[in-house]
Amino acid sequence: MNSLNIMVVGVGGQGTLLTSRIIGRVALSRGYDVKMSEVHGMAQRGGSVVTFVRFAKTVREPIVEEGDADLLISFEKLEALRYAHFLKKSGKIIVNDCTILPMTVVTGAASYPDNIIETLKSDHDVTVIDGNKIAAELGNSKVSNSAVLGAAARVIGFEKDIWLSAIEQSVPPKTIDINKKAFLMGYGE
Repeated sequence: MNSLNIMVVGVGGQGTLLTSRIIGRVALSRGYDVKMSEVHGMAQRGGSVVTFVRFAKTVREPIVEEGDADLLISFEKLEALRYAHFLKKSGKIIVNDCTILPMTVVTGAASYPDNIIETLKSDHDVTVIDGNKIAAELGNSKVSNSAVLGAAARVIGFEKDIWLSAIEQSVPPKTIDINKKAFLMGYGE
């Protein structure tokens, strides 16, 4: 792998920033130059959160431009639809089959689109994962992001043990085991 441009998107509180940091830690451990940029929307109020992670032999800019993302990792379906235009033609989407209604929908000012997954699949290579179901099976709703990261790790590459080590170094100590279990379930084990 020479380089990778990744966008991680979600809604405030879904673990977007933590996931980006884990990806960056993994790439750094393999000798890549890594640049990250965080774009906070109304994260505290359930708004969009976008992060960019770029790694290569040398990376000069942290921002991924429209049409340049190799991978879009989304923790919520509408967020995947909202940012899909950032993908290259050959780009891939990993999307959590999760619905979180934005404030405009809650207040009745807008409606939540139907058939988001099907719409995404009509133009993109999409892998759908139910990270919330995995988290529920494990008894902790906060680890759905680790399940989604597990699915994304298959696309990104690197050895599974490096991912598990990065999770261990990044999450609170009392949540290490459950985050690793969620990752492995998302990874397909």
